[in-house]
Amino acid sequence: MNATEKLIIFDTTLRDGEQSPGASMTKDEKVRIAKSLERMRVDVIEAGFPIASPGDFESVQAVARSIKDSTVCGLARALDKDIDRAGEALKPAKSGRIHTFIATSPIHMQAKLRMQPEQVLEQAVRAVKRAREYTDNVEFSPEDAGRSEIDFLCRIIEAVIDAGANTINIPDTVGYNIPQQFGELIRQLIERVPNSDKAVFSVHCHNDLGLAVSNSLASVLNGARQVECTINGLGERAGNASLEEVVMAVRTRQDFFTCDTTLDTTQIVPCSRLVAGITGFPVQPNKAIVGANAFAHESGIHQDGVLKSRETYEIMRAQDVGWSDNRMVLGKHSGRNAFRSRAQELGVEFASEEDLNETFSRFKDLADKKHEIFDEDIQALITETGFSAENEHYKLVSLKVCSETGETPNASITLLADGAEKHGSASGGGPVDAAFKAIEMIAESNAQLQLYSVNNITSGTDSQGEVTVRLEKAGRIVNGQGADTDIVIASANAYVNALNKLITPARRAHPQLGDV
Repeated sequence: MNATEKLIIFDTTLRDGEQSPGASMTKDEKVRIAKSLERMRVDVIEAGFPIASPGDFESVQAVARSIKDSTVCGLARALDKDIDRAGEALKPAKSGRIHTFIATSPIHMQAKLRMQPEQVLEQAVRAVKRAREYTDNVEFSPEDAGRSEIDFLCRIIEAVIDAGANTINIPDTVGYNIPQQFGELIRQLIERVPNSDKAVFSVHCHNDLGLAVSNSLASVLNGARQVECTINGLGERAGNASLEEVVMAVRTRQDFFTCDTTLDTTQIVPCSRLVAGITGFPVQPNKAIVGANAFAHESGIHQDGVLKSRETYEIMRAQDVGWSDNRMVLGKHSGRNAFRSRAQELGVEFASEEDLNETFSRFKDLADKKHEIFDEDIQALITETGFSAENEHYKLVSLKVCSETGETPNASITLLADGAEKHGSASGGGPVDAAFKAIEMIAESNAQLQLYSVNNITSGTDSQGEVTVRLEKAGRIVNGQGADTDIVIASANAYVNALNKLITPARRAHPQLGDV
């Protein structure tokens, strides 16, 4: 090994990250995130699961058509129909990969697949050979490898490499493994599989015990040269290994790791914010690398040390991951071209002049409410415009709320429902509760509120509040989002947005057909 060895970063935010309940993304949103990942120079972007739904197929196809500098990957079970669908979706890709998988742990083979080990091995080999008919870039995953028997893993890995798989991904599908144990598994597989030198070994770790990043790094130390991860650690259940944590751990500890990524790490924070805005999953302030407090120093001792020498309490530079004060600040006197230019720098290309005009109009409205508009505000505006434009059954027309000490808050609301104005009023435990009840008087959705979250987009009392509302009905979960300098209006918009998503036919059920 030498210090120039490359660690491949495989991002699965658009596939596994989207399996977080309520985190479904539209085709255009997937393309926006994919372009942000491409700017970061992510090596492989797993764009989705083409067989899961027509919407997923179209999204993978759209990403494949839009991305030029990263490899675009589609997931497929070890079934002919899955692989054919993935191959078709990836046709426009400049560089495409099919990622196929089948479960190999005793519990999965017996309880889920109801197959014998020899049948699983045979199907895995057949799937890889079929995938090779579409591309010479094929990845194979033995699902639930972390609980599989190592002798069987060695057999199936050797067989799929002979069949043409050039990336072997070892998933800790249920987040069960411990770093020392998982690292040792990777080391043994590389040593025991006779043709292991013909493939790149990869890992895909889940965070059920909070060990996804640790397990991934332990694997890298034992020979893995690809890590599958997501922005902000997004993913099903407790999530996946966090891309930003894996990348910066390796980059910061080059005294310890004999490999490094080729990512442009200054794009980490912008991409993190984009994903949080689109999915409605905010980043907690104390989140490593991308949290608002990641480089904040409250203690006087820490502040004094940093002022004397940054390295006393900071092991990396905030600017290296994209934290910077050198941002263009727009205001009410900024013109359309300046707005369009800044949006383009943030990776947004408007589909039409109509889309630009609608977003610019919202920008002007916001500029009348707050003095300075930052990148985060612009991203929120663009995300909100995209939410509003798609399948807009309900639209907030007006909201009046009365809240005073000693009195029960009440709200009066007017919604546009399929072009007709409808009015509702209600009292509640607070102004937001009253507004939600007033909306429900009109919509009568009978949905259950699962989550209500408020985060400030920027600092200051005139900051926009970004509200996430999660609704559940008949087992379907959706996230709605709204942003405004008035928290109650932002909350009402978020609730309405969630209702619109509930009305829209589901693109797919969660969890998806399979998971690695």
